[in-house]
Amino acid sequence: MAKKQTAGRDQLGAFAPKFAALNDDVLFGEVWSREAELAPHQRSLITISALIAGGNIEQLPAHLKIGKQNGITQEEIAEVITHLAFYVGWPKAWSAFNLAKEIYND
Repeated sequence: MAKKQTAGRDQLGAFAPKFAALNDDVLFGEVWSREAELAPHQRSLITISALIAGGNIEQLPAHLKIGKQNGITQEEIAEVITHLAFYVGWPKAWSAFNLAKEIYND
């Protein structure tokens, strides 16, 4: 079962309370908890790939940590990023590798 998420409220609750609630309760509370439909490991791979493809690097460290907790190995993340490099761009992959290296070397 997905861990209760509070990052939205912790980081944006005072500034954007509705967005924070949607982040914590709907995205992480309802969507991520649908483990029978899609396992957390696969959900993390998809999310990480989407963030890299979109160049959304600010959110990537948190999702790399979640992915690692969901069982994504260093070998898997390296293969995913290498594969993505050819579809979404070398600079995006390079940026993602720098972040993944930090997360997986902890």
